[in-house]
Amino acid sequence: MIIAIDFDGTCVYHEYPYIGKDIGAAPVLKELTEAGHKLILFTMRDGKLLKEAEGWFKQNKIPLMDSNRNKEQTRWTSSPKVHAELYIDDSALGIPLKYEDGLPRPYVDWEKTRAMLVDFGILDE
Repeated sequence: MIIAIDFDGTCVYHEYPYIGKDIGAAPVLKELTEAGHKLILFTMRDGKLLKEAEGWFKQNKIPLMDSNRNKEQTRWTSSPKVHAELYIDDSALGIPLKYEDGLPRPYVDWEKTRAMLVDFGILDE
């Protein structure tokens, strides 16, 4: 499965343009790639800021299929929308979020997200 992953608020806490604090995404993302799924970094970041986000994946030893595009889809469409079977994004309807007192924005709750991935048969228990 190809999975598009947002970055700020999804892989790390919102501290754009900086790399935010850890929110628990790396172990689940590693597990997804180890299960054979391909990840596309799907973010508003570009240029130097995109390279920094890609560096977070490299630092955490999480392979990426691509960033902000899916080269494979160019065989059948010229659409700018990144094709994936699943999108994980803190702005997506239904994604479980964590709210912390004193923090202005919620972020992805990876414990609950992993449970959803198991429920849908995307990851094993």
